[in-house]
Amino acid sequence: MKIKRIESFSNECVGFVRVTTENGLQGWGQVSTYHSDITAAVLHRQVAPWTLGQDTTDLDDLLDLVTEREHKFPGSYLRRAMGGLDTAIWDLRAKQQGKPVVELLGGTPGSIRAYASSMKRDITPMQEADRLKHLRDTKGFDAFKMRAGAEVGRNQDEWPGRTEEIIPTMRRELGDSVDLLIDANSCYTPERAIEVGHILQDNNFCHYEEPCPYWELDQTKQVTDALDIDVTGGEQDCDLPTWKRMIDMRAVDIVQPDIMYLGGICRTMRVVKMAAEAGLPVTPHCANLSMVTLFTMHLLRAIPNAGKYLEFAIEGADYYPWQEGIFLGNPFEITDGKATVTDIPGWGVEINPEWLAKSTYQCSEFPD
Repeated sequence: MKIKRIESFSNECVGFVRVTTENGLQGWGQVSTYHSDITAAVLHRQVAPWTLGQDTTDLDDLLDLVTEREHKFPGSYLRRAMGGLDTAIWDLRAKQQGKPVVELLGGTPGSIRAYASSMKRDITPMQEADRLKHLRDTKGFDAFKMRAGAEVGRNQDEWPGRTEEIIPTMRRELGDSVDLLIDANSCYTPERAIEVGHILQDNNFCHYEEPCPYWELDQTKQVTDALDIDVTGGEQDCDLPTWKRMIDMRAVDIVQPDIMYLGGICRTMRVVKMAAEAGLPVTPHCANLSMVTLFTMHLLRAIPNAGKYLEFAIEGADYYPWQEGIFLGNPFEITDGKATVTDIPGWGVEINPEWLAKSTYQCSEFPD
C-alpha cells in the first residue's frame, strides 16, 4: 500500500494524523503531545516528503529512510512527528484486517493492571494521600505513583522537606497492600539520589524513576548499582543508539520508552526486543489520556517482557484541560484498577468530529 495523503489536525497540546493510501484505506494516529502544532509542521515539512508515494509494507525501513534523509535533524521533534505516521499506519493495517492493533502485535484484547500516576507537586503529602485513597476506594487501584524532588531540580525539593515527608506518608496512609512508585524527574545527583533511595527502600517502595538527569546514564547507573529498589528510566530518549547503550550498560532495572517520544510502535518494538534480550521489563511512559495511553495498552497486552503496570494519568481537566472532548465516549474506563483493550478494529477509538473541526488542519498529498 502506498501513501496518498497525510493530514494533521492539531493545536498546541495534541495533534492527530490521518493517513490515506492509494486505494482509499485510512488510519488514524497521533503525534506527540505538547507543542503538537510544531510537531505537525515537522510532519509535513520533514516526514511527508520522504513517505508520500512510498509503500508501507516495510514500515520499519520507511521510518529509517526518514531518519537517514533527515540526518541533520535527529532530535525529538522529528521522532514525535514520525510517531504520527507510524501509529496511523498501524490503525490502517488493523482495520483492513478487521482486528485490534494488539492482535497484529501478537497479543490479545483484555484487561491490564494500571497504576494511578500523579503529576502534582503543588499539594501537601496529606492532600496527595487523600486523593489517592479516593481512587483506591472508588476505582480499585492498588498501585500509585507520586513525585519526589523538583523537576530537573538540581537537588532542590519542591519545598524543603517535602520528599522526606511524602514517602512515609504515602505508605502509612495507603497501607502495606499497595505498590508505591515515585518519580524524581531528573532531580538529583547520584549521592542525593542514593540517600532518597534508602528512604524509599525503608518504606517498601518498588519503583524509583529518573533519579538523576536522564541524559547522564553513568550517574543513573551509580544509583541502580547502589540500591535494591528498581531504578527506572528512558521516557525522554528518542535515539536508538542511546537505548542500546542504556540497556547494554544496565543503567536501569526497568525501561520506560514513550511510544510518542520515541517515534511510534515500530521503533518502540525495537527497544522492547533489546530489553527482552537483556532480560529487562518494559513499563512505558504515557502520562496523559491522549491516544498514547491506548497505544501503550495495546503494546503491553502483546509483548513478552511487559512490566507489571500501565501508567494511568489521573490528572483531569484542572491540570490537562485539553484532554476533555477529544474522543467520542471514554476509552479509558478503569474497573477494579484495570484498563481494557477492546476487540474493536484498529485502536478502538473515534476522535470527536467537533474537536477536529476546531483544530488547525494541514494536508500533504502525493500528486496523481
